[in-house]
Amino acid sequence: MKALLERRRGLLYGRRKGPKLSAARQSLKQDLLPKLTFRVGEGRDPRLYFDTDVADLWFEVGFGGGEHLVWQAAHHPDVGLIGAEPYEAGVAKLIAALASDENRPLATRIRIYEGDARDVLAALPDKVLGRVFILFPDPWPKTRHHKRRFIQTEMLSTLARVMRENAELRFASDDPGYFDWALERLTAHPCFSWQARVALDWETRPEDWPETRYEKKALHGRPLYLRFRRNDTSCAAGNS
Repeated sequence: MKALLERRRGLLYGRRKGPKLSAARQSLKQDLLPKLTFRVGEGRDPRLYFDTDVADLWFEVGFGGGEHLVWQAAHHPDVGLIGAEPYEAGVAKLIAALASDENRPLATRIRIYEGDARDVLAALPDKVLGRVFILFPDPWPKTRHHKRRFIQTEMLSTLARVMRENAELRFASDDPGYFDWALERLTAHPCFSWQARVALDWETRPEDWPETRYEKKALHGRPLYLRFRRNDTSCAAGNS
């Protein structure tokens, strides 16, 4: 298992370290992260990592500063959430938010993996996730870097394995090239069914999808949204 994780970490692109953390943030991280860490372990029921019973399990890939993760936990009191983020400053920001009086109760249902989301996915048992969020990932716009994009056909098959029937995959990007890339691969994959019916469905953020700080920047263009369902019937037929 250790060797597998080392190989996977070698595939992680993007920043891990940023500006030096303030003394207060560093202290909070040292004190609280061990209590909130999702410890990768194959075969273990991931719901056992939480301090309370949860009816469903959701996973966010690259949670940034954690605003979306906190919002979802606050609005879905029966859900346990795992967030993976390799960027130290983002992890520290989420921990600081969970240390506040307002959000401290949410810490019982949020677990953090400071590293590559693929490590978590590799360790999860089959069909345990009810929702997956991939929101504004790095678009890696240069053609030679497209292989670094998180959305790849192989990754979608991995997600299909850990998502239960009718689980939802949410993807958003403000980069038109990455949006088209993701849409092409998702619609071609037999395990996922697109939920959009009209253009407004991918141009409008749903009410239970809070705006993130990355979305507010809209660096590359207008944000667009995708919602796909994990479809057992078509997946079985496509993989038979």
